[in-house]
Amino acid sequence: MSRPLRLLTLGHSYVVGTNRALARALADVGGDAWKVTSAAPGAFPGDLGPIRLDPLPGERVEPLTVRGARRIHTMTYGRGLRALLRRGWDVVHCWEEPFVLAGAQVAGWTPPGTKLVFASFQNLPKRYPPPFRWTERFAMGRADGWIAFGRTVEDALRRRPGYATTPHRVIAPGVDTALFRPDADSGAQTRTELGWADAGPPIVGYLGRFVPEKGLETLMRALDGAAEPWRALFVGGGPMEGALRSWAARHGDRVRIVTGVGHGDVPRYLNAMDVLCAPSRTTPRWREQLGRMLTEAMACGVPVIGSDSGEIPHVITDAGLVCAEDDVAAWTRALESLLADDAKRADYAARGLARVEAEYALTVVARRHLEFFRSLVDQSAS
Repeated sequence: MSRPLRLLTLGHSYVVGTNRALARALADVGGDAWKVTSAAPGAFPGDLGPIRLDPLPGERVEPLTVRGARRIHTMTYGRGLRALLRRGWDVVHCWEEPFVLAGAQVAGWTPPGTKLVFASFQNLPKRYPPPFRWTERFAMGRADGWIAFGRTVEDALRRRPGYATTPHRVIAPGVDTALFRPDADSGAQTRTELGWADAGPPIVGYLGRFVPEKGLETLMRALDGAAEPWRALFVGGGPMEGALRSWAARHGDRVRIVTGVGHGDVPRYLNAMDVLCAPSRTTPRWREQLGRMLTEAMACGVPVIGSDSGEIPHVITDAGLVCAEDDVAAWTRALESLLADDAKRADYAARGLARVEAEYALTVVARRHLEFFRSLVDQSAS
């Protein structure tokens, strides 16, 4: 019997337990054919305070030191990474962008013969200044494969030097459908905690950062123009909180704003919503890379409306409504169409659930990763 293939998957985001859901799914799906270990910083400065690595029972997680963690582009790992990379892996899966310094570290310290695969969210074609231009060239010169976290990432990178001649796959980030699932009781309890009765108008929800590029101004104006009755729930935080609260004050009991919500509590707020909106707007330096709130909402059976920024149309397809960025009238019409029609909301909810199960469930995403990794290993063996 052949030995299991050894996979190391690493990234600074793995310090958060929910972000290691992919690593756990890789281990589960891999079964006896793969031995999966993840690596993450032992501690990391989070937005709300320091985060410490806290492995779950049964997880194989290697703690690493990091330097300069407040600047991701120039963050580096300590010497423990070099020793870890020399432990005979068949595949190293690096969830750091190839142009950052940590990506160059992984590329430089991964031994010859070990397959190295980078994952990227970069969905805008950019010309990086030195040293990041050189870092990307070096890292992709060593890479055996790369994963695009969406169609717009593939479009931005597939003709770029270093990427064009390197095998790749388009594999979306997954959703933990054990955590994000329809839960009517949890939704009802959350609405009660918010001081809302179930008998009120449908709840239009938003989940994410309170920043201009997320299109909050468009959503507020669209709600102002909607003739159908509504309530609105905003979950997140950021510099636009003051403007959002000023707007909410004009609508009295119809609006709730909730900040400081941990990722584990997100599903219950999603289940309290009747529609989830992602009105992201493109800027010269950013466009929506995925819209994770969309896949999480669909997994909870919540119908969605999204803008046409970046990856959003590819995520939604026919499982929700897509409106042009900043087109307030179109957003108002889309909202009214769902607010007024329970059957239409139920139809889109069902479509969203089916799409998540087919494309975004962690077992599906993990299987696609392992199939790609296996193909790279088999190329060397043939």
